[in-house]
Amino acid sequence: MRKTWLVTVMLVLAGCQQPAKTESASGGAGGGNANNPQTEEQKTLYALGLSIGRSISVFDMTPEELEYVKAGMTTQVKGEKSPVDMETYGPKLQELARSRSTRKAEKEKEASKKFLEEAAKEPGAKKTESGLVFKELTPGTGESPKPTDIVKVHYKGTLTNGTEFDSSYKRGEPTQFPLQGVIKCWTEGLQLMKVGGKAKLTCPSDIAYGDRGAPPNIPGGAALVFEVELLEIVKPPETPAMPGGMTGTPPTGAPQGKPATPPAPKK
Repeated sequence: MRKTWLVTVMLVLAGCQQPAKTESASGGAGGGNANNPQTEEQKTLYALGLSIGRSISVFDMTPEELEYVKAGMTTQVKGEKSPVDMETYGPKLQELARSRSTRKAEKEKEASKKFLEEAAKEPGAKKTESGLVFKELTPGTGESPKPTDIVKVHYKGTLTNGTEFDSSYKRGEPTQFPLQGVIKCWTEGLQLMKVGGKAKLTCPSDIAYGDRGAPPNIPGGAALVFEVELLEIVKPPETPAMPGGMTGTPPTGAPQGKPATPPAPKK
């Protein structure tokens, strides 16, 4: 595990570097301005930096702290003698990541408090004991699902700043899932709806993705907003009759290996 973290940090440093302009106007990955990649190779390398940046966002570094990371990378790449003993400080990376992740999540939750309070004040909104803020947008006329049901929905999810992180509408097809196999906010909120209805679910992080979030699109501690259309309560398929008039074991209504969260945000 220690070696994994070391490799990650070394790669991160490469992604965080701000290379200066070179005199070469063309040729290879070294020419031009690194902040404005032009060739396919340059763009691919830039994408590598973005990927690395996402992977270490958990450290929640200040610009000053980032300078130490850059310095460490430079020392390693140049083969210079390090002022820091990796055998001593390398193992501390995991604990630093954990503490920074917790700190970042707490800041996110604190920033979400006002948003959640305002959502609860909207006309027609109601706040449940769990903290879910439920607001019906279009009344449904069908049945309400039970916790053991499988439902088919259309939805979109946004952060409190309005950034959309997922949408079944954009994918062009609804999503189907067992109601017991998603985040608590959805399990509770969908049961308050009727088939044919549409609602807005404003979810505090405790009943959404928690302190871990769903990187890179959902920060730890983030409150989320979902607009959900309940299209159908999916009936389990009938079990075919067996010889002698016997039938197989009735389906439970939810597949095994159910997911722990609603449909994963698309990159």
